[in-house]
Amino acid sequence: MEKRNPAPPRSVYGMDIKLAQCFIAVDDHDKALAFYRDILGLEVRNDVAFEGMRWVTVGSPTQPGVEIVLEPPLADPNASPADKQAMAELLAKGMLRGVIFSTDDCDATFERIRAAGGEVLQEPIDQPYGVRDCSFRDPAGNMLRFNQPRKR
Repeated sequence: MEKRNPAPPRSVYGMDIKLAQCFIAVDDHDKALAFYRDILGLEVRNDVAFEGMRWVTVGSPTQPGVEIVLEPPLADPNASPADKQAMAELLAKGMLRGVIFSTDDCDATFERIRAAGGEVLQEPIDQPYGVRDCSFRDPAGNMLRFNQPRKR
């Protein structure tokens, strides 16, 4: 069996790549803010109107360099009305990808979100791939998972 070489040290490439933003499609910014800010406890980083659009970002206070952009299902101004409608329908069905958050206490996170009215998809469970997780839907229909590494 051939042994693979590990990736060269970062200095060989001369760059450091980090996640800065990810995108979640929402159909109503105000409902999304009520969920992500008021229920999940994320801070609002930007809420800016520009040329008929709204740029809203939220993030965890413990990850100042990472933002979640809350955007319409198809934010491309050149998209056709049919494409925008198709994306809105996929969002309404919960067919667009969500995000996975990490937490140090899956059960407490679950109880807090459920008590605040979050739509439960899965109660906390130990998964065979090494995490305990649960899931909810946000107001737009996106699935959000919350996982905690299991103690060994």
